[in-house]
Amino acid sequence: MIAVYIGAGLIGLLHVYILCLEMFLWTTPRGLKAFGLTQEFANASRSLAGNQGLYNGFLAAGIFWGLLYPDQTVSKHILIFFLLCVLVAGLYGSLTAKRSILFVQAVPAFVVLAVVWFVM
Repeated sequence: MIAVYIGAGLIGLLHVYILCLEMFLWTTPRGLKAFGLTQEFANASRSLAGNQGLYNGFLAAGIFWGLLYPDQTVSKHILIFFLLCVLVAGLYGSLTAKRSILFVQAVPAFVVLAVVWFVM
């Protein structure tokens, strides 16, 4: 169970970090570097990035909800749902935006999903 809490917690924190990058740091040097953007593109796409960040926040909130839910059976189902959402988002992002998203988002979600499925 410790592996579930650590793995899912790290994925939740990753999505909080992505939320911060997309909602608050998109046009800063840190945001530009993280996403490989030009200043012009970042300025033009700022509101879209904020929307993406909000969705990443929802993924994080769902994962934390699953970790904190008192009934383990319900907790497992919540975690499976939100980790599947992260996995699908990571696969889509790796195909349409940046290949590295596969390794940063999709693969970790798949590994933790397997742990949740078999351990909980």
